[in-house]
Amino acid sequence: MAGVEGRVALVTGGSRGIGRSTAELLAARGARVMCVARGRGELEDVGLAYSVADLGTPEGCADAVRDVEKRLGPVEILVCNHGIGSAHERVIWEQDPDIWRETMRVNLDGPFYLSRLVLQGMTERGYGRVVFTSSTAGLVAEHAGSAYTSSKHGLLGLMRSVAQDGGSFGVTSNAVLPGWVQTEMAERSALQESKDRGIPTEQVWAERAALYPAGRVVTSREVAEVIAFLASEESSGVNGEAIRVALGSTW
Repeated sequence: MAGVEGRVALVTGGSRGIGRSTAELLAARGARVMCVARGRGELEDVGLAYSVADLGTPEGCADAVRDVEKRLGPVEILVCNHGIGSAHERVIWEQDPDIWRETMRVNLDGPFYLSRLVLQGMTERGYGRVVFTSSTAGLVAEHAGSAYTSSKHGLLGLMRSVAQDGGSFGVTSNAVLPGWVQTEMAERSALQESKDRGIPTEQVWAERAALYPAGRVVTSREVAEVIAFLASEESSGVNGEAIRVALGSTW
């Protein structure tokens, strides 16, 4: 199988969690990977090519794309995985408008800017793979998470638009919707929930695991495996799809 061998991949949020697992998996399968995030130290720990950028701004996205093209070549695989979680959110009548704006800036504006920057080249070359990391919150609203939920719903709309715009040029666009994954972002939400409810974080995670038929939460590697398939040449028949990676549960 051709897979991703030799393809240039830009993976955002690549310094930890799902993004790091994806970057490492793509690299292991022969892709030429650049990770992008805001923290240099964590990026250095990954051991792959990296670029430090604020992906919530047009300038930061342009810098990241310019960097990968200069060092590795034109982007053939774009994995938009970066994002802000909902641990700091409140019910909507108490929601800080600044949190709404910041979440949209990072979770939705950034993927738009990145897609806009790489899609023309993909269409001209007749090949491209774009994968967005949404969430089960992209389908089911969570309590006290208006910004995160809305951004992840919006990301699916962006994904489907990219699928329509690029589909006739050999470009596919899809999304993964992970359930609970024990990443650093999810740990922050567990800590906040434990404080709000006065229970141990271990109980929070036990309750989350109980949501799934398997009795556990999803792993970063399990999500990365789906992303890697959608990033491969073999996924050419899949376009405009939102694939839940949640062990058979709504969440």
